[in-house]
Amino acid sequence: MSLEQLIAHCKNHDTKAQEELYKLFSSKLFSICLKYSANYAQAEDNLQDAFLTIFNKIEQYKGKGSFEGWLKRITINTALQRYRAEKVFNIVNENEVEDFEIEVNEDVISLDYLLKAIQNLPDRYRLVFNLYVLDGYSHKDIANMLKISVGTSKSNLSRARQILKQTVENYNLSEHIQSL
Repeated sequence: MSLEQLIAHCKNHDTKAQEELYKLFSSKLFSICLKYSANYAQAEDNLQDAFLTIFNKIEQYKGKGSFEGWLKRITINTALQRYRAEKVFNIVNENEVEDFEIEVNEDVISLDYLLKAIQNLPDRYRLVFNLYVLDGYSHKDIANMLKISVGTSKSNLSRARQILKQTVENYNLSEHIQSL
């Protein structure tokens, strides 16, 4: 069955087609949920909520644009809804934001370690970092999605980068000490 046929069957509330759609996209969407969730269990809950929304709103997909992109937007928005209600963001002055680079030696630090460091960021920093750095959203888009100011988005990104920079520096220092 083609993707278009699968979507058409899902629009008719065909449970077998919904199951197939879930099997086809659940692993990709779960990886998105992991980026935007505090832990594995919350990511599982967010995935289930995202699929409920997808199945309830699938008739709104008109075949324009990427279906996978449509699924990803719903998944991200589902995960972010939890944080919008919790008001986890601090309002800051945009002039206080500093920008800097994080130096990472890929031969020394593993991708798994970096992903774990990102996952361990406080929610407000992790969300903005993931949206901006990993998914390419602008600060304006992030501000709209999270119902915060552009300055708060920039500040939270800056703070996330500071924490990650310190984490990488600590890791590099411990690796250097161990090699002595």
